Amino acid sequence: VQLQASGGGLVTVGGTLRLSCAASGRTFSRYVMAWFRNNPGKEREFVAEINKSGGRTDYSDSVKGRFTISRDNAKNTVYLQMNSLQPEDTAVYTCAAGLSFGTGSSLGPAAFGYWGRGTQVTVSS
Repeated sequence: VQLQASGGGLVTVGGTLRLSCAASGRTFSRYVMAWFRNNPGKEREFVAEINKSGGRTDYSDSVKGRFTISRDNAKNTVYLQMNSLQPEDTAVYTCAAGLSFGTGSSLGPAAFGYWGRGTQVTVSS
């Protein structure tokens, strides 16, 4: 599966953004999808993941209550709605596809075999 993230940009503190990740192929619904983020010199950080049907989600503590991950299997797309953005949310956000739900927070990037090109999110204070 090939992935392409979009929707990043520059926002002020407290603002909102909605990221999208479009997947190619007809097997999108077979994959657990996740969002990670990273900054230069830092490790890639788990943000959120969603199971194959969209019925279960998991979030990092740093974004819980502010971000919402969702998916539309008919459109082969996963979304990340980001509200109440803070300067520490500034990063390159990348979507990833894997096979097992619940591994994003415990295993991190190693649990996901497919990665797209990221999109930059910048939150100015």
